[in-house]
Amino acid sequence: MKLNELLTAMVEQRASDLHLKVGRPPSLRVDGKLTPTDFERLRQQDIDNFILDILNDSDNDRLRERRGIDVAYSLAGVSRFRVNIFYQRGTPAIVIRTIPFNIATLEELGMPDKVRELAEEKAGLLLITGPAGCGKSTTLAAIVEHINMNFEKNIVTIEDPIEFLFSDKMSSIVQREVGMDTPSFAEGLRMVFRQDPDVIVIGEMRDLDTIQTAMGAAETGHLVLSTLHTMDAAQTVDRIVDSFPSSQQHQIRVQFSQTLKGILSQRLVNRMDIAGRYAAVEILTNSPSVSELLLNGKTGELYETIRTSVEDYGMQTLEQSLICLSVHEIIDYEEAVRAAARIPELEGALRSLYPDYI
Repeated sequence: MKLNELLTAMVEQRASDLHLKVGRPPSLRVDGKLTPTDFERLRQQDIDNFILDILNDSDNDRLRERRGIDVAYSLAGVSRFRVNIFYQRGTPAIVIRTIPFNIATLEELGMPDKVRELAEEKAGLLLITGPAGCGKSTTLAAIVEHINMNFEKNIVTIEDPIEFLFSDKMSSIVQREVGMDTPSFAEGLRMVFRQDPDVIVIGEMRDLDTIQTAMGAAETGHLVLSTLHTMDAAQTVDRIVDSFPSSQQHQIRVQFSQTLKGILSQRLVNRMDIAGRYAAVEILTNSPSVSELLLNGKTGELYETIRTSVEDYGMQTLEQSLICLSVHEIIDYEEAVRAAARIPELEGALRSLYPDYI
């Protein structure tokens, strides 16, 4: 069994992820569902051979030392891939995610106009959040590419590993990979200020040092873009504030209320009109009301503020996004309910559209 054969099948079947572990056939995740393929069960020798195909000597040393590694892999004419190699029950296993060569535009992703406006901010912090596998990296890449195509900026990315490959257009883009170009996110961020950036892209805000430096960069006139594994805007705010010692949290709320530009919290939902998935997006922007809630630590009131700020500030809750997708017949009722966080609110709005279900 050849790795490139599996990767080609993965792309042909529009799979987002390929799972490889000993004793089980390769499995593909297509439209959110994980299904075994018709290939034979994998032996440890198969996994070892795949690892040899993917890793160089330096990466092999890191894998042995850390018992886990993230790297990028390319197959000419097929796609790029993000590869995670780890150990389970003493044997190596691999999960591979597709990264298309082509970067989708915000319009192709169906993002609301407010996302484009946020991408055009000159300074501040813009976060893309959601659970694993919800398309955060794709949305982040689309925002970066929008800036690249429309503005003369110096964009510096710090990634682990580098995922989407950008080509300079109106902007100049420098992509730095953790482990290859910089030892860590935090160290890469400390050095980035000497590289004259206008836009700083952090693949993921993983630790206190990274969060602290990112907020400082946003405060000093840079546009900072990053991702977090959180479910909604309120949880994102709490995660950032709670990562600091209690003695610093008031100052962080002050800083956050001043630097935050927006939070996009998204879910992928299965389409009913065509094959594939679509992003339902909660959008929070830093209006005066939001800034006051952030300053006073009243994150529990953010949802209602988002819900009532559609017309004035372009915000929307996840449920409002799902309702819009339902009205335009992009998703069906069952999919909207599956993705919703507040089902009663969703059902109330959709009652007239789907009377047979409610």
